[in-house]
Formats: sequence, structure tokens, C-alpha cells
Amino acid sequence: MNMEERLALNKYDVDNQAHIRLEDGKCRDCSHKACLIICPAECFKLREGAVSFAYEGCLECGSCRVVCNEGGLDWSYPRSGFGVSYEYG
Repeated sequence: MNMEERLALNKYDVDNQAHIRLEDGKCRDCSHKACLIICPAECFKLREGAVSFAYEGCLECGSCRVVCNEGGLDWSYPRSGFGVSYEYG
């Protein structure tokens, strides 16, 4: 089973409030943009030189929070009752 098939087994109860917010200026000036590589769900994308984030498919692993040394992320867990539910270990 490949990664995309495994991710498709997860259930997401998406909140209308993003649990991760980007600081555009800090992300734009970031030299390494490691979040584009580290995110296993590929929630971070580079669009027209700016990093964007789609929280709806986030696995809540915290990898982006660990790798971002520019202070460009405001990261928290989703509100109670929202987020990802893992179906496949």
C-alpha cells in the first residue's frame, strides 16, 4: 500500500478555523523552506514565491513546527473534536 492509499484511510473532521497559520513575511524570506519537504501530507506548497498551507489534510505530526527555525508558524492542535482520526496504523 503506498502513502496516498494509506492517507486516504484517515478520517478528517475539518474545523473552519485553521490550527496552523503562516507569517507570510517570515515564510517569504526563509532561505530553506524545509516545511515544503518535511510535511508527509504535502500540505505546504510554493506558489508564486510564497509558501501556502492547506490545513484540511494536516496529519498534526508537528514536523513543520520542529523544522521551522524562522518563527513563521503559529501552530496548535485543532480544537476538541476536530482534526485527523487514524484508521490505519
